Amino acid sequence: MTTERNAEPVYSDRILTVPNVLSAIRLIGVPVFLWLLLVKEADGWAFALLVASGFTDFLDGKLARLLDQSSKLGAILDPLVDRLYLLATLAGFLIRGILPWWVVLILVARDGILTLTLGIYKRRQLPPPEVIYLGKAATFALMSALPWLLAGRMDWPLAGFGRAFGGAFLVWGTAVYVWTGILYLGKAVAVYRAIPAAAAPPIPAPSSEDH
Repeated sequence: MTTERNAEPVYSDRILTVPNVLSAIRLIGVPVFLWLLLVKEADGWAFALLVASGFTDFLDGKLARLLDQSSKLGAILDPLVDRLYLLATLAGFLIRGILPWWVVLILVARDGILTLTLGIYKRRQLPPPEVIYLGKAATFALMSALPWLLAGRMDWPLAGFGRAFGGAFLVWGTAVYVWTGILYLGKAVAVYRAIPAAAAPPIPAPSSEDH
């Protein structure tokens, strides 16, 4: 008789790993990107930084598996930086008039709703849900679309390609991003229904020494 077990990822407590260093560099790049986009309006450099961020996002996941350097910090830091980059880019593009407000509203509302669902896991003393790789693909598609939409505003021969390519990826990435948001929401609802919230620890009665 054969028994099958679902292989679950094992995360170490290591902090200084190659993927974590890449994520930290990407985190530093968020304010730099906003400075380039909104203050200097250096669209070429902002475009290059967005492309580099997307590449390192892809690379750190690959290296974590290849070098066996998956860590608890990386499991939190990598998606956090993804969200910060996405939100910073959406805010910057909205201010610059590159994206319409309703697209930004859909994407921000999706993340806002899912942030609220984290309380369901916390009250049950459960870790946040594991990342859905389709969601990573959607984030990658959006982070691929956004630099090309910026490139479509620049005065260079590939401006037309940038607008078309960026627009197509924006539509696909937004649709999948919303769909994976529904999947995450479904997981949270299932946990809410199946697992009762953990009881709060009792508050100790004050001792006579406290008076």
